[in-house]
Parts: sequence; structure tokens; C-alpha cells
Amino acid sequence: MVATLEDTKRQAIGMKLADMKALQKLLIANEEMFIKSCNDAELCDRFRDMLEDDRKNMGVLETTIVQYGIQSKPQETTTEMIEAVQKLMKGSELTMFEKVSQHELLKHKQTMAGLLVHKAAQVVGADIEAAITPLNTVNFENRAHQEQLKGMLEVLGVRELTGKDPDQGVWARVQDGMAAMSGIIGSAVTRTKDEMNIIEIITMDHRKVDTIFMEIEKTEDPQKLQEFFGQLYKDLSVHAEAEEQIVYPAVRSYYSDTQELYNEQAEMKQMLSHIKTLSPSATAEFKAQIEQLKTAVKAHVKEEENDMFPQIRRNFSEAQMEQMATQFKAAKSTLQQEMAG
Repeated sequence: MVATLEDTKRQAIGMKLADMKALQKLLIANEEMFIKSCNDAELCDRFRDMLEDDRKNMGVLETTIVQYGIQSKPQETTTEMIEAVQKLMKGSELTMFEKVSQHELLKHKQTMAGLLVHKAAQVVGADIEAAITPLNTVNFENRAHQEQLKGMLEVLGVRELTGKDPDQGVWARVQDGMAAMSGIIGSAVTRTKDEMNIIEIITMDHRKVDTIFMEIEKTEDPQKLQEFFGQLYKDLSVHAEAEEQIVYPAVRSYYSDTQELYNEQAEMKQMLSHIKTLSPSATAEFKAQIEQLKTAVKAHVKEEENDMFPQIRRNFSEAQMEQMATQFKAAKSTLQQEMAG
């Protein structure tokens, strides 16, 4: 059977995430330009805060794409739109007010794209919901940025039209709006630290795989079985290879059972290769083999989370664990691209 997922709905979500990443680069470039051309200290501070958020959000988007597991390119229309906006932003045809207006529209576009991905995930599959969880923080912060930009536009617009500052109540209104949003979404907006560490990233992978196993158990449809196994095959293969490249060599001197983890993953790869040759139309046999795979994977996950993770916490600083996560995500991204190519 084909071991790649061809479900067009999932591919469409992957492309939308690629669109968001491309647009995020534009948002960052715009804010860097606004800071350089801004002569108002308060506006500059707000753009700096927004830029800091957006740089962090780029990392979250990259994490989401890697966890999702489908590496895609942005749509041609998105690329053309970004090029057109870049030209306008670099030119002198637009005033500062007009440029920030365009930026607010881009923020709205980014917010809606994120919400669309979130809603689509609810329809297409629980494993997608698990993979895109980090995206929720980006969605909430983009909505918060929209509220800030509305207030900033009022200041810039009044100055452009009258040469005078507006009633400073504008800022109070923005703050009230932000407070209301914080009350609604609570701690979801709060980011306790900039980067996820290796334990958090691996745990996300584990929970996503758990979800795919549950989806396989719930269906008798051969087409859905093929789709879910396709995703499971890719996720487990990439996860295992990235661990063997990045994580296991790093922990070998601290964790005496590292070779056992290598051996378990070699067995898992053999099981995946065998299931790949089966037809999901023979549902009972196919699901029986999946159940054996699930048992092996769960035992492996238990060993990592109960035994390896404590050794990582004991022997690596938070900064080192975050750096390992960065390397792990980069390895996964490369492997995903190779598998797709």
C-alpha cells in the first residue's frame, strides 16, 4: 500500500500553514521597517513589543508545521500578494498611516487563516487537532495585535489629517479591549517561555501518535485506515530517525539503556514496513497488525517518558533542552521534505 497520505483535506491544511509562515515573514519585515521609520516613542515601543511576539510566533508556526508533518509550499497567489505588499511597503507612495493600515489587514488575514486551520482540524481529524495545538497561542496573540493596531491607526490617522494628537482616550480604549480579550481567553495568551524544550516536543509527538491509533481503532473504512496509517507511518518514521540523529547520541552517556531504545525502534520500523505491504481492505488482519504496533510503541513511549526524560532533566539545562528541541525540529523538517520528495 502507499505509505504517504494523499488526503486532499490534510494537504490543503498543510498549504494553509505554509501560507501563514510566508505571511509571518512579511509581518516581521513590516514591523522592523516601522520601528526604523517611526519617530514616536510610544508607537515604537508598541511595534517593538509586537515584533518580539511575531518573532516568537514564527517559531511556534515552524513547530506546528513540523508537528503536523506535511511540508508544503505557499500558494502562488499568496506569494504574489506578499511580493506586491513588500513593494508598497518599501516605496514612498503610501503614508505611514496607509502602511500600518495594510499591516492591520495582513494581521486580520493571518488571524482568520489560523482560526480556519483550527476549525478545519476539528472536522478532518483529532490527530490534526493534537498537532496544531501550539497554533492557538499565535491565533490569540494575532487577535490582540489587531486591537492594538486599531488604536495605533487612530493616532496616526488623526495626526495625518489634523497635525495634532488625538484624545489619549484612544489608548485607554485599546487597553480596555485587551483586558476584555484576556478575560475571555485567560492564560492561553500568556507564554511562560519563548521555546519548547525537547521533552515537550517529544511528548507532543507521542500524544499525536496516540490519537492516530485511536482514530484507527474507531474506523472500519479501508480508505480512512490507509490515510491514518499513512500519517502514522510518516510520523513514526520521522520521529524515530530524528531521535536517533539528535536525542539518543546526546543522552547515551547519561542513560545506560539507550541501546535498548535503538533496538526497539528498529523493531518498530520492521513492523511499519510489514504493515505497509498489507491491504487495509483486509480490515481484521490489518487492524490486528496495527494493534501489535501500538503495543510496541506504547512500551517504547513509556520507557522514554518514565526513564529517559528524568535523565534529560537531570543532566541538561533548560537552554540545552531548548537547543536540542531546535535541532530535533530541524531534523524532522529535513526528513519530512525528503519523504515528500
